[in-house]
Amino acid sequence: MKTIKTALISVFNKDGLDILLEKLNDLGVKFISTGGTHKYIIDQGYEATTVESLTTYPSILGGRVKTLHPKVMGGILARRDNESDNQQLAEYDIIPIDLVVVDLYPFEDTLLATDDSDEIIEKIDIGGITLIRAAAKNFKDVVVVPSSDLYGEFVELLDKNNGSSSIDDRKYFAAQAFNVSSHYDSAIFNWMNPGNIDSFKSSYNHGAVLRYGENPHQKGSFFGNMDEVFEQIHGKAISYNNLLDLDAAISLINDFDDTTFAVIKHNNACGLASRPNLTDAWNDALAGDPLSAFGGVLVTNRNIDQATAAEINKIFFEIIVAPSYDDDALNVLKSKKNRIILVLKNSSFGNIQFRSLLNGVLVQDKDLKTETDHDLSPATKLQPSKKEVEDLIFANKLVKHTKSNTIVLANNKQLIGSGTGQTSRVDALKQAIEKAHTFKLPLEGAVMASDAFFPFADSVEIANKAGIVAVIQPGGSIRDKDSVEYCNNNGMSMVMTGTRHFKH
Repeated sequence: MKTIKTALISVFNKDGLDILLEKLNDLGVKFISTGGTHKYIIDQGYEATTVESLTTYPSILGGRVKTLHPKVMGGILARRDNESDNQQLAEYDIIPIDLVVVDLYPFEDTLLATDDSDEIIEKIDIGGITLIRAAAKNFKDVVVVPSSDLYGEFVELLDKNNGSSSIDDRKYFAAQAFNVSSHYDSAIFNWMNPGNIDSFKSSYNHGAVLRYGENPHQKGSFFGNMDEVFEQIHGKAISYNNLLDLDAAISLINDFDDTTFAVIKHNNACGLASRPNLTDAWNDALAGDPLSAFGGVLVTNRNIDQATAAEINKIFFEIIVAPSYDDDALNVLKSKKNRIILVLKNSSFGNIQFRSLLNGVLVQDKDLKTETDHDLSPATKLQPSKKEVEDLIFANKLVKHTKSNTIVLANNKQLIGSGTGQTSRVDALKQAIEKAHTFKLPLEGAVMASDAFFPFADSVEIANKAGIVAVIQPGGSIRDKDSVEYCNNNGMSMVMTGTRHFKH
């Protein structure tokens, strides 16, 4: 066990520092400090030595240089069991420092607050991170507290051990220090890197432990800030699988401007409709596959009123997400105590997505392309009608958010059938048609969207015989002409977008 005699304290964030100072003072610890922190300590009624008096150098270069001096760094890095180090401490009159309480300039907060590069650069901490790393490196003799988030835990340690720490204690706080410093450096790198440095760095703090992962025998955690995305106002804790479905639901609904309701099951939409009236949007979304909707995730881009809530309340579902709710609607929806009710916030997400696999990470740009009528290139003699164009664009948005291989069938801005995650496009189409037949949804006059090109004309032939009148696809097959020719010979229209929307 090692007892703390001298502490270097220099922090940007003073929250909670008063409690830590009181405890350290009660233990007889001497304080060394800088600038604003020194003034704070004095104002609290404690004595403290300034770094400037210790080093005989003032803070210079606008505060950029104040602690980087042998009398400071030597006091932190000296090995107490090394005879030569101890001789040099005595020779140069260097005071051993047993505790370093230092935090870092708020770089990430500054990024959120401004795009002024000069201001951002000044929030790249040099002295602080050097002190933290030095103390963490010398954890055999020094304990480091690198964030105000750790004050409470450290005070508990001081109470427990009467101001002393074990090697395991110091190593734990050293690991916390490198956690802080590595996260900080990752944020700086990602801001500075315009994309031409071939390196992937992503860091998240404050993970939330979930009940389990995809299955009960798997551990699961979420690293991120759910509070930025939505506010939970009712229901049980959100699970790993819930989060996967929520990501799919929010990504999908963000592509729609019209009043729209969607039902998500296993990351895919099993029901979706756009209507002038929200209740109608809900009823028609549910009609797309009322069987699969059981236990699903519901999402809309409009305020939920009491009439819509009453209709929704007729089925069992796990989660509902909306930008707002009327009070009487909430009274209805809260009738089931475990039902998760979320308020969707206007949050922005990064443009990069990644996933772990094998012994590495796949990284790619997100698929942010959403086609409009200006992106449609007619491929057939017959042109789609205005209504058909609206349905084609509607269906193509759904295709983008459905697992490949996929076919989406739509009619009057309603999902009437989809084939998801199939190994062949024909199988996906047959599954979509079967869905429509099962729930007695109108295929006559419907449209078909495909996430990738048709390698043969068989899909458009099957669709035509089922009543499909218009097709949207990216094109790009060496046999595109076969599908186009079939459409021309059978009174179908086809448009191509030039953009594939695989989702694996």
